[in-house]
Amino acid sequence: MNRKSLITISWITFFIGTLTFVFFTDEKTPELYLLNMVIAGLYSFTISIGNGLVNDFLNRKYSWVEDTRTRTVLGILGTLLVNIVLVLFCNYVNFIIYQKQDFAEFFSGTMGFVNWFTINISLLISAVLHAKGFIEALKSSTRQEVVQQKLIAKSANAQFESLKNQLDPHFLFNSLNVLSALIDENSEQAQRFTLSMSKIYRYVLEQKDKELVTVEEEIEFAGTYCDLLKTRFEDSVTFDFNVNEKDLKSYVVPLSLQLLLENSIKHNFATSGKPLNIEIYSENGYLFIENNLQQREQMKESAGIGLSNIVQRYALLTKQNVFIEKSSDFFRVKIPILTQKKTAMNIPLSQESIAYQRASKRVKELKGFYGNLLSYCLVIPFLIFINVRTSPDYHWFWWPMFGWGLGLSLNAVKVFGISSNWEEKQIQKILDKENSK
Repeated sequence: MNRKSLITISWITFFIGTLTFVFFTDEKTPELYLLNMVIAGLYSFTISIGNGLVNDFLNRKYSWVEDTRTRTVLGILGTLLVNIVLVLFCNYVNFIIYQKQDFAEFFSGTMGFVNWFTINISLLISAVLHAKGFIEALKSSTRQEVVQQKLIAKSANAQFESLKNQLDPHFLFNSLNVLSALIDENSEQAQRFTLSMSKIYRYVLEQKDKELVTVEEEIEFAGTYCDLLKTRFEDSVTFDFNVNEKDLKSYVVPLSLQLLLENSIKHNFATSGKPLNIEIYSENGYLFIENNLQQREQMKESAGIGLSNIVQRYALLTKQNVFIEKSSDFFRVKIPILTQKKTAMNIPLSQESIAYQRASKRVKELKGFYGNLLSYCLVIPFLIFINVRTSPDYHWFWWPMFGWGLGLSLNAVKVFGISSNWEEKQIQKILDKENSK
């Protein structure tokens, strides 16, 4: 038990001892005041330390968040057993050992009522402390989950920005290589190429900061880029676009076609006698970039920026994969066409929102249950006290005690028991079924 807990128990002892001395002690002497403090300390320290040891033991063995039901059931049983034993022990020391009362009347009459009343008060305080411990554990877990999701989001966003920043030097480096080769071959074409390249590079600067663009925008840009390539290769390279009109409003990662077109040119030779034929078409939710395989015999080791960049950017946005197929006759890349405009931050933020809503709902259920329990523990002992004082021969307090207790039990089953777990299983089953479709 830590220092803070000891200070709290000491203040409780002081409050109870002073209260009993002022309102329930006829003689006001320093000796009786100290005696009241000793008796109050007997109850507060014994019961508090006993409950604290049980709580600490259960917290080490079972998590409030991961083992909620087990922790709750064992907490209730442990709290009942410990409080009954400790309260009876304190009352025995107080009434039998100190006050020298008859043990035969320990479980009846006034002492029996005091036993029952003190046990209820002790259980009430323990229930409040258990509720406080659970809510603190749930809040801590939710905060950790939110922080973890934010870290994941920041990491994913930083990675995405890093991948996008590769596009500028990559595009510029490849374009300058083409321009360098073209200057030696045809200066007029090199000049036209330079003007076209400036227009295309402006598009690159505009689109590279976007996470997704429409297929229509990407196809239009790819067509302009193909015209640029035709300037150099003339009839050595052919391009065929056949994209379904219904796919034009969907989304792909920006500059993906430009990177794949560069990849085809870079890794294959093209001549008038053996032209390189590149097809861009859509099918079954994918955009295909396919070329006949005319692989260069001697190639320097590639940095692999183009394909790797596309694969990694798609991995941050969707669970759909990029497919690369190669045979002796063709090389084909399939990139997913996305129907919704997602972002790298969407997934973590939605998980954070779901976690918060789930935690908020759970806290409301628990507040309702423990509020009901608190009212029960306060009102029922008061009704018993009124019943015993006004009509001791007829114990009518059993009716509200059992009726209210039944409702409290059903509430506990709903909050901690089978019904909530069954609902969660059914929801998860439906979600799994929908995801499999």
